[in-house]
Amino acid sequence: MSATVTVPRLAESISEAVLVEWLREDGALVRADEPVAVLETDKAAVEIAAPESGVIRHRRQAGDHVKVGDVLAALEPAPAGAADAIAPPPAVPAASQSRKAARVAAPAPQPPKAAALAATPAPSPPSDGGLAPTLSPAVRRLIEENQLSPGTITGSGPGGRILKEDVLRHLEDGAPPPSPAAASPAEARTAPAPAAPSPADGGPEPDERVVPMSRIRQRIAERLVRAQHTAAILTTFNEVDLSGVLELRARHKESFEKRHGVRLGFMSFFTRAVVLALEEVPEINAEIRGTDIVYRRRVHMGVAVGTERGLVVPVVRDAHRMGFAGIEKEIERLAGKAREATLTLDELSGGTFTISNGGVYGSLLSTPILNPPQSGILGMHKIEKRPVVVNDQVVIRPMMYVALSYDHRLVDGEQAVTFLVRVKERLEDPGRMMLDV
Repeated sequence: MSATVTVPRLAESISEAVLVEWLREDGALVRADEPVAVLETDKAAVEIAAPESGVIRHRRQAGDHVKVGDVLAALEPAPAGAADAIAPPPAVPAASQSRKAARVAAPAPQPPKAAALAATPAPSPPSDGGLAPTLSPAVRRLIEENQLSPGTITGSGPGGRILKEDVLRHLEDGAPPPSPAAASPAEARTAPAPAAPSPADGGPEPDERVVPMSRIRQRIAERLVRAQHTAAILTTFNEVDLSGVLELRARHKESFEKRHGVRLGFMSFFTRAVVLALEEVPEINAEIRGTDIVYRRRVHMGVAVGTERGLVVPVVRDAHRMGFAGIEKEIERLAGKAREATLTLDELSGGTFTISNGGVYGSLLSTPILNPPQSGILGMHKIEKRPVVVNDQVVIRPMMYVALSYDHRLVDGEQAVTFLVRVKERLEDPGRMMLDV
């Protein structure tokens, strides 16, 4: 009896997704645990793996809306003599001494018929290097846009997986553009049609460009509108003198990175300051559930990350139990997965408070929107030197505006202002965070 590839349980409050891409073509031989399809929910793109080896038969098409439990494909037993074709590829020695973790992934196995064809000389390697199943959607898109061969790129991810930064590094190293004469017959058959005449060639210039909204963008729009309609959102502002944070960071960043293997950024200071402030004002870490107020004892910190697919908010779980190094390591891990579109749904769910840093884009001041059902979100902004009065003297200090948006149904103005002042106090005297005072 053949096995099936089904839509797994996605995450809390998510019951449907869109099948955005098949990673293996219909009728291909696949290995157990090999990614075969990509589902996109309102929170992330998720790779779906085959539960066992066999021949995949698609039951749904790319673009279909699917629900938890739906059958995406069937897995038929592999034909006799094809066992070797679906065996796991052998490990390959490290390709570079300068990056010990970097390994070149072996080509994906081919069916016997395809292997016979591959034995004949070809003008060039396959355009995808046989590695398509090991690439994330973002990496695959970048490789296709630049017409690269994955086999020429050294992967630094687990098991030699090619990451987005590996492709960018390959391009920076001066990878030569593909020559038309070197294109393989398969590439020639699948080459795109000639582009329409550009305005410079006398062609008409289009007045507009229409593209469908992604599932994530649709969901972001829905959630933002719902937040505006269901919560009584109010924002309070303050400004923070970051002289102490900058001085402490400059003094210890090298030894911090040497000891912990991660950079000392600003997010750990802000996360720790927020955690301590939430202990004093627990209403901002609570939520309204029906006619009840649910107070949480744990802090799961959402950290907004901008990606090419839109804004995602991975969650640093149990941030209240972490020190600076633990916070920085977890944020770095989650941000890397966000850029590669490999975040799991569990890593995107269950946040109790959110920090959003618009300063990385140059924002000086903004009013962040709540991430329901949370009751608070802190907006960070650009650090800018400004004249301020200190001890009746005008001095130049690195200042940042901070904004707290909160649900006024649950949080009173006094509590919101108190929370923001506590955050300000700890950032202006970061030694307090080391002593938990």
